[in-house]
Amino acid sequence: MTTSERELREQICEVGRRLYNKGFAAANDGNISIRLNEREILCTPTGVSKGFMKPDDCCVVDYQGKQLRGVKKRTSEILLHLTAYRDNPKVMGVVHCHPPHATAFAIAHEPIPKCILPEVEVFLGEVPIAEYETPGTQKFAETISPYVKDSSIVILANHGTIAFSKDLMTAYFNTEILDAYCRMLILARQLGRINFFTEQQTKELLEFKKRLGIDDPRLKGENCDMCSNNMLRSGYSDFLPNAYAFPEWDQSKLTQSVHNKVECAVPPSSSSNGKAPPDLERLVQAITDQVMAAMKA
Repeated sequence: MTTSERELREQICEVGRRLYNKGFAAANDGNISIRLNEREILCTPTGVSKGFMKPDDCCVVDYQGKQLRGVKKRTSEILLHLTAYRDNPKVMGVVHCHPPHATAFAIAHEPIPKCILPEVEVFLGEVPIAEYETPGTQKFAETISPYVKDSSIVILANHGTIAFSKDLMTAYFNTEILDAYCRMLILARQLGRINFFTEQQTKELLEFKKRLGIDDPRLKGENCDMCSNNMLRSGYSDFLPNAYAFPEWDQSKLTQSVHNKVECAVPPSSSSNGKAPPDLERLVQAITDQVMAAMKA
C-alpha cells in the first residue's frame, strides 16, 4: 500500500517529537526529511521546535533545495540531506540531530570503537567521523559524501550526527542506537576497562548481519582488521581522527600480553610443576598492573 504524503508528514512530526523528548534536538535544533519521489523531498521547516511541529509545517523541496511548497521556510541544512539522497539511491529518510553522547565523540574527534556491543556491530557497523565545515554550506554537505554508500550514520565533527536509511524510522532508530552506545562507552571507560570481541566472535556477528541482509564493508574485504577503525577512513577522506579515550587495540589482549612477558621472566624451575608459586604469581600480577597503569597514564 502506498503511503500518502499526509502520513509521511505525520511520521516526520512523530520522529521530531521523539528527538525532542530524548534531548537529541534542543530548542529548534535538528532536521528531518523523506524522499517523496524522483522530483520532491519532504522536509522540516527552519526555526520550529521538532517537538511541536504540525504536519502542515513541513515543506517540499526539489533536489537542488529550491522550495516548491510549504507556508514556512525549509530547513537551512537541506543541502546535507540532498547529499545523502544524491549519493545513495536507496536512502529514503534522513535524520540530523545532536544526540548528547554521540556529539561528545564529535566534539572530541574520538572515533567510535568497534567489536564491543553486538547490536552496534549488526545494525551500525563502523561509524565514520566527517570533517568539520560551517553548517548550512555546500562544503558542509559534501563532508558526508565519502561515507553515504558504505555506512548508515555519520558523526559530524563538532556538530552532531546524520543518519540515513531505507526509511525514516530506521534512520531514527540508528540514531538512538548510536547515542545509547556512546553513553555505555563513556560509562564503561569510567570503570576503567573496555573488553573487545575476538576476531572469531566478530566474524560470527558479521555472518548474522549478512543473513539479515544488512551490508558491511568488512564483508567485502579480505584479510581486513575487523576491529580497527580504518574501513571508512583511509581512502575515504584525508580527515583521520586518532583514538585517545578508546585506543584501537584490544585492552584485554594487551594486558594478557604484558602478563605473559612478565611471567616469562620467572624460571620454569621455580616450582615442581613448572608454574610460578603463588608468591611469584602475585608479583607477576602486581608488575603487570603497574605496567598497564603506566601505559594508561
